[in-house]
Amino acid sequence: MQLIRGQHNLRPSHRGCVATIGNFDGVHLGHQGVFRALREKAREHALPATVILFEPQPMEFFRPDRAPARLTRLREKLIHIRACGIDRVLLLEFNRQLANQDAGDFIQQVLVEGLDIHHLYVGDDFRFGRERQGDYALLERRGRELGFAVQSMDTVCHEDCRISSTRIRQALEAGDFATAEACLGRAYQICGRVAHGNKRGRTIGFPTLNINLHRRVSPLTGVFAVRVQGLGEQDLPGVANIGTRPTVDGEGRPLLEVHLFDFDEQVYGRQVGVTFVSRIREERKFPSFDDLKRQIAKDAADARRILA
Repeated sequence: MQLIRGQHNLRPSHRGCVATIGNFDGVHLGHQGVFRALREKAREHALPATVILFEPQPMEFFRPDRAPARLTRLREKLIHIRACGIDRVLLLEFNRQLANQDAGDFIQQVLVEGLDIHHLYVGDDFRFGRERQGDYALLERRGRELGFAVQSMDTVCHEDCRISSTRIRQALEAGDFATAEACLGRAYQICGRVAHGNKRGRTIGFPTLNINLHRRVSPLTGVFAVRVQGLGEQDLPGVANIGTRPTVDGEGRPLLEVHLFDFDEQVYGRQVGVTFVSRIREERKFPSFDDLKRQIAKDAADARRILA
């Protein structure tokens, strides 16, 4: 899959494609259905299937304090999109210039002159351009004038409810991993690189893998039974905490810490995937570090029982 970072990196060889535009947070079954239709249409036209993404996501730019939790950071999203067989991704930086761009100019400069789109998939509620002036009707009208077709995305449902990133966030917040998995088409996982921490866990017999979440808001907080991929042929069982560690230092940004059972290897710098199996409890502040240590021992025992 080819990644094109920014409109300024579009070349004449990138002209001619079938495309879709969206956030695609989570790359859930609804998104995957769009990508299948995109690939089929691309084969009909003998053109590359192209996904247009914005980074940061528009809500993260306009209202960072109210932006929803990210299901997938950019790296994870690109991995899942590539697995769906997409040929190209155009990644546009969502900045003040793009936010203020006239909707008609976006169509002309990006979709027509930059990509020469032949067929475009978007949601019925897709809005774009300065003050959200662009919509599906504008795309249809300009498409007829400029020679590209516009088609709305089909809704995909689970148990008579529309699959959406919002629904998955709600399921994760409630600890309903079965619904999240049914909507995603896979178990929910967070990926990242193992980083150095303060190593305080080693002093109490619970060393952890520290993984930066690379997102302002985490879709999960609390303590979980998990399985970790990427450190061997087999998944490794463990217990994980996502939060700000209020008993220890109360850091502002959430951190993912994973204690693996019966594991004592140095794996700093390794990329791992953490798959969430069950929620054990909420994160909370304890009166003392000894109280925290006793609770961690109980959490580990609970996770072992769940994963057995």
